[in-house]
Amino acid sequence: MTAVRQDHRARVGFIVGPTGAGKSALAIEIAERLGAEIVNADSRLFYRGLDIGTAKPSRLERARVRHHLIDICAPDETLDAARFAALASEAIDEIVRRGRPPIVVGGSGLYLRALQHGLCAGPGASHETRARLHRLAAEHGVPELHRKLAEIDPEAARRIGTRDLPRIVRALEVFALTGEPLSARQQRHRFAGCRYNSITLGLCPERAELYARIDERFGAMLAAGLIDEVRALLATGYAPDRPPLSTIGYREIAAYLRGDLTLDEAAERARRETRRLAKRQLTWFRRDPEIIWLDDSSDGARALEIFTRFFDAPNGAAGITA
Repeated sequence: MTAVRQDHRARVGFIVGPTGAGKSALAIEIAERLGAEIVNADSRLFYRGLDIGTAKPSRLERARVRHHLIDICAPDETLDAARFAALASEAIDEIVRRGRPPIVVGGSGLYLRALQHGLCAGPGASHETRARLHRLAAEHGVPELHRKLAEIDPEAARRIGTRDLPRIVRALEVFALTGEPLSARQQRHRFAGCRYNSITLGLCPERAELYARIDERFGAMLAAGLIDEVRALLATGYAPDRPPLSTIGYREIAAYLRGDLTLDEAAERARRETRRLAKRQLTWFRRDPEIIWLDDSSDGARALEIFTRFFDAPNGAAGITA
């Protein structure tokens, strides 16, 4: 039996897992039962106008449960992990002050880690270095920058997607300014000292089922009007080669609208890249021994029981387990 110790930090629940696993649906179900509020930790949901391609909770779902940090940025704004952590902390403090349980939901591992543990200290941004790296990306492609990163910091390259330009640039920038790989600095930091008394549930359907859901979901996005959504964003003047429009789903449909891909090619490429993203997310979260894994988002009764015991524990007692 796990020993109980007093812990007076704010209690926060987390639901994590790969894209398409059903995190949002489970979180809404649990939050309704507990009177909780949801703090979004999916980086693409920050952006206004990116609704269909991000599987953003509907207005009806947000009316059922109050959500925080959705639609807080225009598509040409930048919200990095450090800024997210500050905003999410403010939201959590507000929820706790009102006597509600906060549940943080998302699959953006770096953002979640920044919120829970903070980020390791690094050198300030170098506009000259970043401009040079962006020129190289424009001339040779983002995957070529990723290849350069793999040469100097293979551990960081394994964690960062081949088209994740902001994180690739930052990792290369750190090495250029310090001569030390970013992964080495992060290893020293170890992201120790969680600022919250927290419990984390992870969703992990069988891989074949997860991939089937991903494929089906993208078809549903197309049927719901994803092409028109991307067309409208491009018509507004947002750059298709910059985040968030350069992310999965949006970049493929933008390529279709330019005539570079057929619709079938764009859809298949988006499905493939989403499956790869899900695999990377699972690899990230599997390294965390504190996560309590659920086999499926339909296991709502078990999730509800775990969260109920956690939030009802007297005086924020630590040591709650599944």
